[in-house]
Amino acid sequence: MGKTAITLTAVERLLRDSFDVTRVLVIAPLKPAAETWPAEIQKWEHLQGLTYSLVLGSEKDRTAALEKEADIYIINRENVVWLVNFYKKKWPFDMVVIDELSSFKSPKAQRFRALKRVRPMIKRIVGLTGTPAPNGLLDLWAQLYLIDGGEALGKTVTGYREKWFVPDKRNATTIFSWKPKQGAEKEIYDRLKSCCISMDSAEYLKLPERLFIRHEVELPAEVKEQYKQLERDMLLPFADGDIDAGSAGILVNKLLQLCGGCVYDENGGVKEFHSVKLDKLEQLIEEANGRPVLIFYAYRHERERIMAKFPEAVDIKEDGAVTRWNAGEIPILLAHPASAGHGLNLQHGGHIAIWYNWTHNLELYQQANKRLHRPGQKETVLIHHIGIKGGLDMQVLDNVLAEKANAQEYLIQALRAKIKEATT
Repeated sequence: MGKTAITLTAVERLLRDSFDVTRVLVIAPLKPAAETWPAEIQKWEHLQGLTYSLVLGSEKDRTAALEKEADIYIINRENVVWLVNFYKKKWPFDMVVIDELSSFKSPKAQRFRALKRVRPMIKRIVGLTGTPAPNGLLDLWAQLYLIDGGEALGKTVTGYREKWFVPDKRNATTIFSWKPKQGAEKEIYDRLKSCCISMDSAEYLKLPERLFIRHEVELPAEVKEQYKQLERDMLLPFADGDIDAGSAGILVNKLLQLCGGCVYDENGGVKEFHSVKLDKLEQLIEEANGRPVLIFYAYRHERERIMAKFPEAVDIKEDGAVTRWNAGEIPILLAHPASAGHGLNLQHGGHIAIWYNWTHNLELYQQANKRLHRPGQKETVLIHHIGIKGGLDMQVLDNVLAEKANAQEYLIQALRAKIKEATT
């Protein structure tokens, strides 16, 4: 939807036309902070007069960047706490833009608490996000508090929760989850109307089609038995280090790792079980006939195996990787969804994405799938998923990522049912 360019246009007018603000801070994920925001400023003719300073890197580099004269200062969200402590009561930014506002959804997070301290000193604040409530309406309170200081949803998260939610899953003393009261969703949305604009890209943009393609592969018989044993006993014994899943949450990760081909043992070593996904990945790359391919992975050992198999692959974290990809210079680009899930424009470098393994975080999954399907894309976007037949990865894809339930809670409950089924 071009929300970066739209926001920068508003900033330019507030700085140059109405003189409403004097110093603007942009808070963004690291990659968009370093690449997307500067590129957008340089891209548009009407923004050429804007100056910016990148508050990134070492503390010495960040301090030097803050001392430069500029209209806009761009910092990654991991350094928000440092920035607030650096200025203390002498906060100089009268306008703040938070790119991917949903990364401030937790009221317990240090970055939220830090920004909350200086919120009274900020004249204008803008939050940008494509996934405001990926895990439910409770996620909205902290984000909206930063926007309006609690006017819409209340001054405290406790008050917000008590007004519009009731306990859902609980034991005698502990509440594990909350669900909205009847009619709460409409009431909450009505209160957001004064400070939120929501735009559906389908209503405004004519983008190429996006196709999701499934590829299910079979585990070798021996590995299939090991998978069932891990699912049943939560343990796979090995002489040099057991694979032990002490809880349902750990077991989720172990089974997803096994679906990918390798599992971390108790000593941090990597046990290799199969290469069926890797073989299928090779086939899909061959079928791409030289067209660039974006590959998403979930675990570090998957990245290492893919790079060993395809030496021409480049990790998106490498300096200049995004620019080179969009210039058509990279045949295979590797990305973890947490590194490429927000704000990056990758649509100029290709139209084929392959999920080698995937996250059960709905927000990261949705955002990653948007990297190629953006304005400027001219080809049908193909998003391949390589899954294990009967594996937990396909269950995640079919249920958790289909938005049928709260992702983490659904996954744990489904896994407990599978354990019960396996043990009986």
